[in-house]
Amino acid sequence: MNDRIDLSNLPSYRQPRRTVFSARKLALMVSVVAGLGAAVYGFSPSTSPADLFSSPAHAQVNNEVRKVERPIGFADIVERVKPSVISVKVNMKEKTASNDDGDDSSSPFQPGSPMERFFRRFGGPDGFPGPGLKGGRGRVVQGQGSGFFISADGYAVTNNHVVDGADKVEVTTDDGKTYTAKVIGTDQRTDLALIKVEGSSNFPFAKLADSKPRIGDWVLAVGNPFGLGGTVTAGIVSASGRDIGNGPYDDFIQIDAPVNKGNSGGPAFDTNGEVMGVNTAIYSPSGGSVGIAFSIPANTVKSVVAQLKDKGSVSRGWIGVQIQPVTSDIADSLGMKKAEGALVAEPQANGPAAKAGIESGDVITAVNGESVKDARELARTIGGMAPGASVKLNVLHKGQDKVVNLTLGQLPNTTVEAKADTDQDSGKGASKGTDVPKLGMTVAPANSVAGAGKEGVVVTEVDPKSAAAERGFKEGDVILEVGGKSVATAGEVRDAINAARTDNKNSVLMRVKSGGQSRFVAIPLAKG
Repeated sequence: MNDRIDLSNLPSYRQPRRTVFSARKLALMVSVVAGLGAAVYGFSPSTSPADLFSSPAHAQVNNEVRKVERPIGFADIVERVKPSVISVKVNMKEKTASNDDGDDSSSPFQPGSPMERFFRRFGGPDGFPGPGLKGGRGRVVQGQGSGFFISADGYAVTNNHVVDGADKVEVTTDDGKTYTAKVIGTDQRTDLALIKVEGSSNFPFAKLADSKPRIGDWVLAVGNPFGLGGTVTAGIVSASGRDIGNGPYDDFIQIDAPVNKGNSGGPAFDTNGEVMGVNTAIYSPSGGSVGIAFSIPANTVKSVVAQLKDKGSVSRGWIGVQIQPVTSDIADSLGMKKAEGALVAEPQANGPAAKAGIESGDVITAVNGESVKDARELARTIGGMAPGASVKLNVLHKGQDKVVNLTLGQLPNTTVEAKADTDQDSGKGASKGTDVPKLGMTVAPANSVAGAGKEGVVVTEVDPKSAAAERGFKEGDVILEVGGKSVATAGEVRDAINAARTDNKNSVLMRVKSGGQSRFVAIPLAKG
């Protein structure tokens, strides 16, 4: 047996090779480094090593390195801000309770909105009663959410859907003390509420941030998930300006800090310890956190809370128009270079816009000199102004720019829904109608169809594979205008389409009345 082991092929056992520099080579290397330093950082070739590492340029490099260093933890921030966060518990009558299976049958989002079945509120008393307190007949139901103090005298912010319908509101502070709270005011449109806690004039409070967060900024969510209280999670700002189908004032910050049922109304802090937003909704088919949550921006909270504190409600400016986005097809049909602004589908009778001369088909492009990106931005801009304020609107009217001055009205508290005519939905009583070439639909004069009214042409048939079907046309719709011209016969529809083709338009704009509501639809034009 051979006891000898050959280690010559194992690199780890070899002796490291020593590199020896002559004095001449070493001097040459130093001069090269000095030359590079002079070229990059402005060092003198005669700079000594000691001076090199204490130079202003080196200090600047160190400072830049420190700027990009990531915090090793958030303990200092949390220790400072956590005492301002409260748990909110509400008691309410059974009529607002959910079913025993915990299903949330009422939603804070618009009924029928595309996101309604995917979005779930978290912490709302109807949908998520506390452990062991599901709504039984004749019992009081409890719900839990979160909030935070914004002043030392006990004013606190939470969500409207947390305290909506509550008979009693109690808050528990970070030190375990419980207080009774009074609802000062709520705003359903932004889902914000202001409450007042009595019992002290020295509550720790948080500051609402003055600046908007950037995508990628750190965010800390603090709240009361599942009734556990005082829970902190961390993440980043994932996106901003999110529209989740809740209403015309949607402008949410999207974060990926884990939030769950019970976090609703709680703050999202930045690394300065200031509140960047109020956590309000999560995207979750299951009801648990999947890393997508939405916060109301601090600037919106400031505006709403100021009015709630002053008068218990929120008043918003109103111009009285039904608006819709300007799509690329609509922009092309109107001769616009960019798909921007808000298209007026219909001005409300006797509203400020109608009185100022704004008509259907006009595009509002700016408010007080500030460009309007889209319909949502117009709604937020006007809604953020006080009723009675004077505004200047830039309007594209029949291809011409004009300026309209008007005084804002007050946004009504309720929206009156227009109702469809009883016989309009299926074109009852209509003849077969006349085919509109290459659009895939048949139309007849509206005055020949029972319930269709006296203006326009009514759609009596739609080819399910046509461009008209793709744009949402259905039997019973009434076409009022084509290419900015009123139409009453199929021939006038054809003439308007041919005129658009002559003008080399890729699409033609139609004003359509459906279910009592007006809208504009751009239909692409087939060539030839």
